[in-house]
Amino acid sequence: MLELLSPAGSMEALRAAVQNGANAVYLGYDRFNARMGAQNFSADELQEAIVYCHVRGVQVHLTLNTLVSDREMARAAEVIRAAAVFGVDAFIVQDLGMVQLCKEIAPSVPVHASTQMSIHSLEGVVAAAELGCSRVVLARELPMEQIRHICRRSPVEIEVFVHGALCMCYSGQCYLSSVIGRRSGNRGQCAQPCRLAYGYGRFEATRYPLSLKDNCLIEHVRELERMGVASVKIEGRMKRPEYVAVVTKAYRAVIDGKRVTENDMQQLEAVFSRQGFTQGYYEGKTGQSMFGTRQEPEDNRELFAAARATYESGESPRVPVKFYAMVRAGEPAQLAAQDEDGHVCKAVGPVPEQALVHSLTADDLESRLKKTGGTPYYCAMVRSVVDPGLMLPASSVNAMRREVLAELTARRGRVTLPKTNAYNPPALYDGMSGEPQLTVAVRSAAQITPRLIAEKPAVLYVPLSELYEHPELTRMIGVETQLAAIVPRVVWSGENPGLAEQLKSVYVMGVRQLLVGNLGQIKIAKAAGFAVRGDFGLNIYNSRAMHYLRANGVDSQLLSFEMTLPQIRDVSKAVPAEILIYGRLPLMLMENCVMKNRTGTCSCQTTQTKLIDRMGEEFPIVKDPGTCRNVLLNGKKLYLLDKKESFRGMGLWALRLQFTTENAGEVDRVLSEYRSGARFEPGSCTRGLYNRGVE
Repeated sequence: MLELLSPAGSMEALRAAVQNGANAVYLGYDRFNARMGAQNFSADELQEAIVYCHVRGVQVHLTLNTLVSDREMARAAEVIRAAAVFGVDAFIVQDLGMVQLCKEIAPSVPVHASTQMSIHSLEGVVAAAELGCSRVVLARELPMEQIRHICRRSPVEIEVFVHGALCMCYSGQCYLSSVIGRRSGNRGQCAQPCRLAYGYGRFEATRYPLSLKDNCLIEHVRELERMGVASVKIEGRMKRPEYVAVVTKAYRAVIDGKRVTENDMQQLEAVFSRQGFTQGYYEGKTGQSMFGTRQEPEDNRELFAAARATYESGESPRVPVKFYAMVRAGEPAQLAAQDEDGHVCKAVGPVPEQALVHSLTADDLESRLKKTGGTPYYCAMVRSVVDPGLMLPASSVNAMRREVLAELTARRGRVTLPKTNAYNPPALYDGMSGEPQLTVAVRSAAQITPRLIAEKPAVLYVPLSELYEHPELTRMIGVETQLAAIVPRVVWSGENPGLAEQLKSVYVMGVRQLLVGNLGQIKIAKAAGFAVRGDFGLNIYNSRAMHYLRANGVDSQLLSFEMTLPQIRDVSKAVPAEILIYGRLPLMLMENCVMKNRTGTCSCQTTQTKLIDRMGEEFPIVKDPGTCRNVLLNGKKLYLLDKKESFRGMGLWALRLQFTTENAGEVDRVLSEYRSGARFEPGSCTRGLYNRGVE
């Protein structure tokens, strides 16, 4: 049966979800979750929440979906162990290192791959399964056909977001909040700068080109179930409990077979929307109609009052119970209750007396046992043996019923202690000694100048599509430089035939290395016979993640540019480590074309668009090579060319220069400054996050 998974940002929201029909809830505990702005749960509240849910047949999934540093790993292990002991049913995880830690500390608790892992293809799902995940939450950008393709072939459960806020960027690939304000979405602190106004070329207070409407797939839920989706998820841990109640109730009704009414849609929109809803990604219809902003809500006091009543005024019985009763002459009355999990609880009552007026019948007994109001239970069946001519007071029947249900509640809320293991820090690899080598990444063949070739970088990263279109490049590069093809971070399963053709072509040219930025692409690269280097999109933030890459044969890794220099110094160099020291940081990877949304036509091949924020900062938008997706770049270039000396002794293999919007002359100037040094210009450059860090 299709699972309905609802958000719980507080205990009140959790009750709202459960009482309105959620099969499972997801919530945050401690600091390792992607909604640190939500109320989240204390240890005592988490225990209470798990008991409350388990009594009512509802699962609890714990969000651990942030990047975790080495210094935080011991604390994360404590959180994992405590949650497992409390009885949590699954962990939702982003960080590759945290997946490893969950499997090590609490091996019996299932791990779900968060949407923050940016999984958007069957290959990514298979890789997550091999990593130890039993469920994958797909990227929200995927259309129906891609979801169906994945579900038909997936070795694990698939979960899909069906309602709530949509990020403009692929989840896990957004660095906008961290770079401009040190509040990292990958660390649960996103400040949602995408919801602010921006202009094209100049600031316009009325334009919101990065603010999407909320998703609403309520009319497609049964279709998703037929595809094989295991769970449909409602976004909203930051939302109020009334929102959770209204949305959960509406989706519960549809899953149970009811039709979506106009009143349902009006209530969903009234409780929260951004100028209506969108199904654009699911239907494959991206464009300007998907965008909207939050408006001042109308007077919804009646709707909210009705929503509160669903979880504040008693119980909504949801657990079926079978009663077995025996009322025999000369013997104490007996009652047993059995739930769907096989728990059996018994109670003994008084010896029945001979009836003077009205004899107890089986129908009388059934009527009294069905009075389970105020409890999580409803009577699914009564089987009884009642001798004729006997009388048993209603109070005695009620007392036995209350006793067996109280015992059943205690049994259902009891946790079987799982096996947990001690925390062991990973082995430390010191990395390379001496001065780091130079690597260079370009966006276009035109940026590969004679000066760049003469510089003899250890590796030159070139987009796969550029190598495919310019086979002469392989003959231009000297033997001192290894050539690696950059694979787009997002390649849907349906786009694999085109990717395979390009990979085969560049392999014939002699290219033997790929730079990949997504978990699924490691499998694709290996299967095609290439060596693999890891890019920033993998979000490698700790030693355990580096050890995973080593075990999977990755040759090098660009560490997250959200790390600080001390974190970079101390991380285990289980594979050769690279850091970015020059270039425009990629802040967003977008399925919805900002350029086309502006003009109505696709112009990303010929036009470069800039967004301007209210502070006058510019953010260039470029085409992601080989795709029709957009990349939002930082206006200021990361510049650490004058700080090369500070990277010595950190065990790094290489320092990367990344060219995006630069022309050939600018490329040569930067290469010159790399060798001879230059002054940092605060107006046009930034030191990035290496010193400031992120929250």
